[in-house]
Amino acid sequence: MAVELCLLLLLLFCGSTISEVQPIYKPPPGTLDFGFVPAKTYDTGAYHEPGPIGILFKTVHAFLYLVQPNSFPQDLVRKLAQQKFGNTQGDYQKPENVVLTLQAIYYEIGFIVSTALGLLFIFLLPLVGLCFCMCRCCDNCGGEMHQRQKKNADCQRSCFATLLFVASLIISVGVLCAYAANQHLTNQVRGAKKLVNSNFKDLKIFLNDTPAQIDYLVSQYNTTKDKALSDLNNVGPLLGSRVQEQLGKEVRPALDAALTMAGAIRETKEALENVSVSVEVLQEGTERLHANLTVVRMHLSNTLNDSACSVAQAASTCSIIRNSLSQLDINANFSGLPGVSSQLAKVNEVLKTDLSSLVQKGYAAFNDTPDLVVNQTRNILSAVPYIKNVLESIGSNITTFTNALPVQKILADFTIYLTQSEAYVQEYFPLVEQYDFYRWLGCLILCCMVVLILVFYYLGLLCGTCGFDKQASPTTRGCISNTGGNFLMAGVGFSFLFSWVLMVVVVLTFVTGGNVEKLVCEPFEDKTLFKVLDTPYLLNKHWKNYLSGILFKNPNIDLTFEKVYSDCKENKGIYTSLHLEHLFNINEFLNITMYTEDVALKIEHIQINLSKIILLDDIGKESLLNFSSSGLQGINFAAYLAEINKSVTKVDLLSFANDLEARADQLPKGALENALKGHANNIRMIHNQQVVPLEQAMSTLNQSIRLLKRTSSELTAKVKNVIGAVNTAQFLINNNASLVIVQETKKYMDTIVGYFEQYVAWVKESIATEVAPCKPIANVVDTAVDIFLCSYITDSVNTFWFGLGGSSMFLIPAIIFAVKLSKYYRRMDTEDVYDDTENCNNGYHKEHLYGIHNPVFTSSVEQW
Repeated sequence: MAVELCLLLLLLFCGSTISEVQPIYKPPPGTLDFGFVPAKTYDTGAYHEPGPIGILFKTVHAFLYLVQPNSFPQDLVRKLAQQKFGNTQGDYQKPENVVLTLQAIYYEIGFIVSTALGLLFIFLLPLVGLCFCMCRCCDNCGGEMHQRQKKNADCQRSCFATLLFVASLIISVGVLCAYAANQHLTNQVRGAKKLVNSNFKDLKIFLNDTPAQIDYLVSQYNTTKDKALSDLNNVGPLLGSRVQEQLGKEVRPALDAALTMAGAIRETKEALENVSVSVEVLQEGTERLHANLTVVRMHLSNTLNDSACSVAQAASTCSIIRNSLSQLDINANFSGLPGVSSQLAKVNEVLKTDLSSLVQKGYAAFNDTPDLVVNQTRNILSAVPYIKNVLESIGSNITTFTNALPVQKILADFTIYLTQSEAYVQEYFPLVEQYDFYRWLGCLILCCMVVLILVFYYLGLLCGTCGFDKQASPTTRGCISNTGGNFLMAGVGFSFLFSWVLMVVVVLTFVTGGNVEKLVCEPFEDKTLFKVLDTPYLLNKHWKNYLSGILFKNPNIDLTFEKVYSDCKENKGIYTSLHLEHLFNINEFLNITMYTEDVALKIEHIQINLSKIILLDDIGKESLLNFSSSGLQGINFAAYLAEINKSVTKVDLLSFANDLEARADQLPKGALENALKGHANNIRMIHNQQVVPLEQAMSTLNQSIRLLKRTSSELTAKVKNVIGAVNTAQFLINNNASLVIVQETKKYMDTIVGYFEQYVAWVKESIATEVAPCKPIANVVDTAVDIFLCSYITDSVNTFWFGLGGSSMFLIPAIIFAVKLSKYYRRMDTEDVYDDTENCNNGYHKEHLYGIHNPVFTSSVEQW
């Protein structure tokens, strides 16, 4: 049923058989807005910032790198995991197993050497302590309560005190590091519940939002359907406008050219009329101007013949004026220009046909194309109601198909499992906290052991330094000094008692925490651990890919831990991350490219007749031809332009009048001067009343002649081009309209199907990246491994053994310095006796002499 419905929907798609006739550009369909897939923000930030203690963590990492500088042994781990040891008695003696063992030893050589040193410490230090005690009980190894005085005693005492203080400081730093790591682990365990709850919350959001996201994807089919139905309801205007637009690429330029030519005919008529009128005006005006200038010239000549010009002062001026009288004459002669009456008559004859009206009729006929297309494509439009019904039924069937998927059952089962897991964690987390308290208390006791030793050392140093009297002899030292020495020896005793216990803990935590850091945490951080887990046939000798074998029962599917973790880390959809297409292939369900042939056959046989559209009839074309033969080319434009380019008079009358008046001012005052100025005013009046109108008429004539010259240039070719363009467009409409209709119908159908292609692409993209984003799964892994195991536990444990181990190692020099220093603080039973001779011999007692017995302090307790 689903396939049948998809077929009905995809019958809208135009098949590839049409495109084989002529390649057609497929325009991108209108963009649909499907909104955003509803998604909530996950709260868990799977990243741990340790704070100031992070400096210690980095120091421990650097120390571990010194102990174990080798990179993660991928191949060795794979071989060891795949190799079976102990199945038979001789397995360990096989050459390949021996090689693997040696490789493992080589990799772990740093840990092995460090562990061996630790074990040596564990066994030797108590043994040395026992021997040391027995030796002192026999008055050896410093047990004799007698101190031989030496001249550098003060220097040695100061040196031992300083070294012991430095060693104690280092031990203090180590125990502080151990305590800080111990407290940090406890604090993190107490705060882990919030992080665990955050992960459970994100997983619940992941489970609860997924059905809503799927429903949203399904509901957005209505957006696609509504847009498709809207276009189908307006198929006439939409398809008709597409056809009109395609044909308009040829038709509109042709009609525009014809309309432009109609305007050119009207402009030509106006220009011809302007030429005819202007020439007549210029001919009459120049004749009248010539007559008036002749009269002025004659009157000026008579005035200059007056006796007043014979005077010496006026003779030269009158002579100059007399010589310039010849300039008072016309320059341009328009009487010989040919007329344009014949051309005007022909153009008026052409204008009896309203070419603009004919072109507008062509526009109107072409604008009716959508109606013609709708009326002649009833066979296509008759299928629209059927298609609408199909579209309506598709939505309900998509919903039915979606509900048939086992998504709800899977999510419900996982929700139950998640709820049970959360309840289990909530139930046993107090027990974890209780055991962590025991661990914290045990580690605190270990730190207190070291602190107790430090207390004895610091008290010994304090009492010994403050109570020491340089003037007192070894047998008469004060109580405070003696107490300081006893504190030092007590610290030595507790060092022997506790050091091996501390080192046992250090060795165990070092081996465990160090290997977890090198074999789990570091390879997890650079994803090397996932590559090992993805090794074919590693976790199951029969499965190439373990994860796909567990999920799909098909170990041949390329699904790896590393790829799943990386995709989930990038918050991709679980469909993409787990390759769920092997369970439900969305591409097969959304495939819309296989059912196109039926519509292709229908579209192929569409026949559209648009011959009713007449762009320009024969009368309009004949009018254009008559215009081209109107004789515009026969006008003597050169003769017109030659006269137009001349000035109306030979001299500028205003300049002549001004010059005449200026020269009159040079003459003596009298009748001659006044007469010349009268003539100057008369010349100005002639210029204003006759020359200026003639210049305006010449300007009009110039514009009209130049317009006619441009219009007549290649007029015949221009008219032929216009008629040719109209004929070509008419031929396209009459003969190729069907092909254009088929092409535009296919484009229209492609647009309709494009909406569904957008929907399909959006669904695929959303399922791949937005639906059920599996970031919570990666967060769970990061929380369990990177944060809990590595950051909380491993880093804290490693820092603990690092601090405690450093303190334990520095107990050895502290023991030596404390034993040496106590000799200078404790009260001795005997001391060296000096006499004068001996004093002269630098005060040293000879070795065969005995010291004087001190009866005050002979308790056997001080024989330590």
